[in-house]
Amino acid sequence: MNLEVIRLKRDKLESCQFIIFGGTGDLTHRKLIPAFYNLLDQGLLPEGFSIVATGRSIDNREEYLASLYQSLHKFVKKEIKEDIWNALQKKIYYKSFDILNEGGYQNLKKILDEKSQSKARRIFYLAMPPRFFGTIVSSLEKYKLLDFSKPSWPKVVIEKPFGYDLKSATELNQQITGVFPEENIYRIDHYLGKEMLQSMMMIRFANLVFEAVWDNKYIDNIQIISNEKVGVGQRGGYYEKSGALRDMVQNHMLQILALTAMEAPADMSTESIRAEKIKVLKSLADLDIEQIDSYVIRAQYDVGKIDGEEVTAYWNERNVADDSSTETFVALKLFVDNLRWSGVPFYIKTGKRLPNKVTKVIIEFKSSFHPSYHKEFNDLSPNLLVIKIQPEEGISFEFNAKKPGTKAKIVPVKMDFCQNCQVGFNSPEAYERLIHSVIIGDQTLFTHWDEVEYSWRFVDQIAQAWSESKAQLPSYPAGSNGPKEVEELLKRDNRKWWE
Repeated sequence: MNLEVIRLKRDKLESCQFIIFGGTGDLTHRKLIPAFYNLLDQGLLPEGFSIVATGRSIDNREEYLASLYQSLHKFVKKEIKEDIWNALQKKIYYKSFDILNEGGYQNLKKILDEKSQSKARRIFYLAMPPRFFGTIVSSLEKYKLLDFSKPSWPKVVIEKPFGYDLKSATELNQQITGVFPEENIYRIDHYLGKEMLQSMMMIRFANLVFEAVWDNKYIDNIQIISNEKVGVGQRGGYYEKSGALRDMVQNHMLQILALTAMEAPADMSTESIRAEKIKVLKSLADLDIEQIDSYVIRAQYDVGKIDGEEVTAYWNERNVADDSSTETFVALKLFVDNLRWSGVPFYIKTGKRLPNKVTKVIIEFKSSFHPSYHKEFNDLSPNLLVIKIQPEEGISFEFNAKKPGTKAKIVPVKMDFCQNCQVGFNSPEAYERLIHSVIIGDQTLFTHWDEVEYSWRFVDQIAQAWSESKAQLPSYPAGSNGPKEVEELLKRDNRKWWE
């Protein structure tokens, strides 16, 4: 990139100081530092930024920088530019720190004051388990590490999970909002940083051809699918407390649903977009016990094969109980109870140890063909709009056309746009967008407390019913498409999964 362009970009950004709690953790090495490296390479970090990382597993700065350098080689897609790394490491400081040791905060304050002149522009990134959030934010206030003299500063960034249920999420929110106002809080859902989720609004609202048919008059059903090939890996302890319902549905899947189903905002401001998303989550139809039994499927992966290799069952994973009843797969049918979507089912499916890693939204349009074609062709396919979120990013539209030849035969054809298939094209990673958004103060890609609250209200009713159920948890072979019941969920409605 032209150096003058980089300078101009940086001049528009306020200098700031990042303080990472959990600086030696997996998230920092896999996502945060690679994101800082790429942002610096693109000229999207302010000239006066600095990073102060804290952790307990490394003793000194030299050892810490060496570990980061190894992580960059592992997690950055392109070849590492030594000049960019050299510039970045000069901005990184490290403090061995115990967040439960009160004296450590006084030492941290001294380091922060020494390393930056922007005392009022601090971003505290809590890359830690939620049980530590309250302790950290209260200590930041107690030891005067916070300066609220500038509007919207300082800022706090919080990783999921945001609570275990509505009660714990409310308690956690009260702890944080007791120190930081809502406009200073950035609750991360990294799915919202993905390219195609941001493009979804543009696809819909910048194209009259889609917005004109985006309702129950023309849409038969909407499917939101997020499949993973991996198992729980080293996260067994965490996953035992969450399961797929809390780990995926409560945040990622319902956020995608809200973006898909929202009304057109008054403008593209953070406040307008959030207001429409909240309306969708508030309109999710409640489920009674019978509906939960009928509409919601859960299961747990068993032994099987992924890419031809044998993999173990969930209950044999590390830190997982032998008699675990934690679900690794969830599929459900739900409704948005408003005028636009009345009667349109939304089908959600997510699970681990499935055949392919894919996240996408499939809009199936109603099959209201011309009567003549209904008589002559009885196997016409419905029109499908597919928004591909990961790993392939793009959009495809499937429609019916005449098959070339002398016979009158109709076949489905597809218009397909792949955004990340171009050679040499790299979409920004989600954390690059999210970190840059925090710096410039754009909360569009972050979840407001009201979104968290209404998504927990919906999920809690399912979790409560499961906790009282004595039904045996079904299993599915790793590498399969899930339990057999998942096909029945749509077959009962004379529909099918579009995979």
